[in-house]
Amino acid sequence: MSREAEAHALDAADPGHRELFDIPPVHEGPYPEVAYFAGNSLGLRPKATRTELLADLDSWAALGVEGHLEGERPWLPYHELLTGPAARLVGALPSETVVMNSLTVNLHLLMVSFYRPTATRYRILIEDSAFPSDSYAVQSQARFHGYDDAVVRLKPRPGEDCLRTADVVEQLGDDVALVLLGGVNYLTGELMDIPAITAAGQSAGAVVGWDLAHAVGNVPLELHEWGVDFAAWCSYKYLNSGPGSLAGVFVHERHLGGDLPRFEGWWSTEAATRFEMTPYSRPPQSADAWQVSNPPIFSMSPVRTSLEIFDRVGITALRERSLRLTAYLETLLDVPIITPTDPARRGAQLSLRIGGALTAGGLAKRLRFEYGVIADAREPDVLRLAPVPLYSTYHDCWRAAAALAEVIPG
Repeated sequence: MSREAEAHALDAADPGHRELFDIPPVHEGPYPEVAYFAGNSLGLRPKATRTELLADLDSWAALGVEGHLEGERPWLPYHELLTGPAARLVGALPSETVVMNSLTVNLHLLMVSFYRPTATRYRILIEDSAFPSDSYAVQSQARFHGYDDAVVRLKPRPGEDCLRTADVVEQLGDDVALVLLGGVNYLTGELMDIPAITAAGQSAGAVVGWDLAHAVGNVPLELHEWGVDFAAWCSYKYLNSGPGSLAGVFVHERHLGGDLPRFEGWWSTEAATRFEMTPYSRPPQSADAWQVSNPPIFSMSPVRTSLEIFDRVGITALRERSLRLTAYLETLLDVPIITPTDPARRGAQLSLRIGGALTAGGLAKRLRFEYGVIADAREPDVLRLAPVPLYSTYHDCWRAAAALAEVIPG
């Protein structure tokens, strides 16, 4: 049996849910659809998204302002349709979860509450390879509080690409106010030991928050059980909710209803009294208290559609297929991989180190236009391949590996 035939046989035995998604076409070549490995940057569109978004738009046309309280999905409580599914996906209580804003906006709103520096405890720990937006956010928060040297960037050991949990713990001095790491590192695909680092950080007297942009919808999470103080995530990567779509927030129940400082707006007050139009907020004892503005319904609609898919399929089943799919891709590649080889320490991603005269961007361009394989490039020398278990196939993996073998000199 050829390697391509083997891939087809594996797809027959272990299918995903590709039929639920719109797969971009290939304009030239032997295959009708692209092999899509950029779901860790932007997920593909569920087929149901268009129909359900148009139905929400039709409520506006048919009802006008009355759509806030009438119709199949009234707008006033619309965000509540997302709360339960989002909470189940991250292992949280519904009261600890809310979908709102964008990721970096949410990180800033959460740091208003959870980064409370003092003269002796003011440092923020992040990974050196954190997504740039996180770096900008923590630096600006530190400067806002008058600190220019607060951010500590954690680097792997010499000759290594990924952080070790022990090396993170070692940096937890009594001057650390906040630990804010990526649950899955965007560059290397490393899955951090969230419960161990959370426990260690809190034992050292720090608040521990997580950016779950590359973890949510990718790996199982138990934020409530792990005792995470707060977390935030976007929904346009593995959650397939569309470019720039709404993000999510988790705040552990022990912080709800207390006296933490927060920025507030109309949606921060309890729904039952919102239309009394009083000048004083009465925030609910839930993560809803961190909301500020009237939520954008037509941005929430694709998030709701996507979360329904995850509720139906289940993150446990997706993780199991992800482990099989990623391991298969790994066996096909003859390129240096900087992602951990231990499946328990990675998500649905393999990051390749590109050597020689090729650049990551140049390689990604050739893969797309010559082979119909879409990957994500991080200059100068990292190519990221994300075999997403919802819609990627074993044959996609074979196509990617065969293309790389032709493009990269042996």
